[in-house]
Amino acid sequence: MKKALILILAYNAERHIASVLSRIPQSLWNNDKYKSEVVVIDDCSQDATSHVAREYISASQNPIRLLRNEINQGYGGNQKVGYTYAIENGYDAVVMVHGDGQYPPELIPEMIEPLLRGEADAVFGSRMINKKDALAGGMPFYKFAGNIVLTKIQNAMLGSNLSEFHSGFRAYAISALKKIPFQCNSNVFHFDTDIIIQFVDSGLTIKEIPIPTRYGDEVCHVNGMRYALDVMISTLQSRVQKIGIFYTPKYDYKPFAYQEKSSFRSSHLFALSHIKSGDRVLYIGSDDGVIAKHIEEKGAHVVISSPEQTAFATQRFDVILLLDIIDCLPNPEQFLSVLYACCANQNPKIVVTSSNIAFFLQRIMLLFGQFNYAKRGTLDMKHTRFYTFSSLRRIFANSGFNLISIEGIPAPFPLAFGDSKISRLLIKVNCRLIKVSKSLFSYQIAAVLRPMPTLEWLVEHAIQYGDKTN
Repeated sequence: MKKALILILAYNAERHIASVLSRIPQSLWNNDKYKSEVVVIDDCSQDATSHVAREYISASQNPIRLLRNEINQGYGGNQKVGYTYAIENGYDAVVMVHGDGQYPPELIPEMIEPLLRGEADAVFGSRMINKKDALAGGMPFYKFAGNIVLTKIQNAMLGSNLSEFHSGFRAYAISALKKIPFQCNSNVFHFDTDIIIQFVDSGLTIKEIPIPTRYGDEVCHVNGMRYALDVMISTLQSRVQKIGIFYTPKYDYKPFAYQEKSSFRSSHLFALSHIKSGDRVLYIGSDDGVIAKHIEEKGAHVVISSPEQTAFATQRFDVILLLDIIDCLPNPEQFLSVLYACCANQNPKIVVTSSNIAFFLQRIMLLFGQFNYAKRGTLDMKHTRFYTFSSLRRIFANSGFNLISIEGIPAPFPLAFGDSKISRLLIKVNCRLIKVSKSLFSYQIAAVLRPMPTLEWLVEHAIQYGDKTN
């Protein structure tokens, strides 16, 4: 039989904890679908919360257990303790209830059952499905308005469609919690935002059910302005991590996959624009076949090689692609020297893209002492070199290549926000800013090169030309 844990978070809740426990419906204990246990976690309260809870438990016939943190863990930290307990003890679902009675314990069965039936990975009790009921239930207007505004912004940024991001009445399938690094989330109140982002980004299913709103004499421990700021920072961090500007382990829950960027202005689109039907193309790097597929669709022939291989030494190519690879080479000067020696007299077109370390967001982060490596983007963990427009020009000139053209590429906003109106607008804005300052507003640098003739070639052709003119 499946098992459900009702997790009651309690901090200075001596006036409400007994009432919350008494409101748990009897149907939770008397059913043949699943077994239930209640665990109250007192987060080092400064009042008699534990004493009141212990008295209630001793008089109850139901399986209720009291835990107490020796050191206060915070709202998010207390959830981490509870969810870890649920995982370690083999539960199938966990429902979080606040110990101050703000959320209805009577609806716990409605929260559990969709999880156990496999209909959802999380169930949220929403006060905002019926917004008028939220005001009627005593929600202060500033909280009502703030809830709507924050939820609307977060839905737009995450591509989600929740009626409320800020309810504390939630249930999770344990199988879903095992898939996300909730242990890395905030220990304070925006833990709830962190876990929503993890569920949305992981493709996990969230179901909402309407719940009544109740505001009584409970003490609110949330600083509203600080909470709103933390929520927006976390949401923004999760999006910019997708384009490699920021990194935190709480949003690192997917194996790296090379993502296609040919549907919007990007390094991929730049490279493909320089290939025509019939070209022989050498792609140096690894893209899981993403670019190679589009090259072949253009009627060109592509060979994929690594920097360590020497395909360019044994074959002739019309175009050589060095996409986001020059940043990752431990000795790019040596690589370019070998490349030049092999292809100088063949005169192929060489298309190069690189991250721009001088991108304005990186400058801002450096101003505040931040230099966070990521799984992709400017501070990709694989990068060994960082380039600006001037340093990239210099390394190519020193290696024997003529710079035919160089331009800036905007940030890949569709990777962060999806292919939406917002991301398309941001790309347009970024492109206009690049016209103002390539160095400051280019996320990537894109260049086209040709190898300069070797001295030996020049000598040979000088002799031939001289013979003709004698």
